[in-house]
Amino acid sequence: MKRLTHWLAAASLAISASVAQADDAPVVVELFTSQGCASCPAADVVLAELGQMENVIPLALHVDYWDYIGWKDDFADPAFTKRQKGYARAAGRRSIYTPQMMIGGVYDVVGSRPMKVVDAIHHLADKPARARLSVTRGDDGQIEIHAEPLGTLPETIVQMVRYTPESRVSILEGENAGQAITYTHIAHGWQVLGVWDGQAPLEMEVSVEGEDPIVVLLQEKDYGPIFAAARLR
Repeated sequence: MKRLTHWLAAASLAISASVAQADDAPVVVELFTSQGCASCPAADVVLAELGQMENVIPLALHVDYWDYIGWKDDFADPAFTKRQKGYARAAGRRSIYTPQMMIGGVYDVVGSRPMKVVDAIHHLADKPARARLSVTRGDDGQIEIHAEPLGTLPETIVQMVRYTPESRVSILEGENAGQAITYTHIAHGWQVLGVWDGQAPLEMEVSVEGEDPIVVLLQEKDYGPIFAAARLR
């Protein structure tokens, strides 16, 4: 654990510098995980460590296909399983697995391999930003979304997701029986807000309830690259 923490801390300095050169565009890391998956806790730790990097937005998407093997994950959402399958189809793959990390909607990495994860983040952070995105809270409590293209963009899906920063779970059955695991950045309430043509500046207002952090993503349709993301905590 200590070695992982030190390695990620050193890597975060390089990543932060790269992202700063790309208009401070954070890199989104989606971890497909499950409380019932024996190989997932190591990846859950990696995701928690990535949360210490200011220019990375980590999200844990708990899938439901492990629920039938001895333990039901109360964070699981069938929509996340569907999203993972969408990424697989887009890449021409016929199977899905956990723990999988999708980096920026582009790179598929085994989530328990931190060196490969950070290499993928670093590679994506070095690329120029495709869009500029900001998310603010208005005086009336509405969430205001503003975006503009920084080049030619294809049709883009505007999405919003909330996440629970942290929750500790005692697992009584299944492959992780007897363990108490702390999960972080637990995604919930993923929704599509609309479609942007990627040409004229984008302005949207959205009503939200609750205190959980908000993440807005601009992603090419059909599970393509994430062009921009912004977080409101």
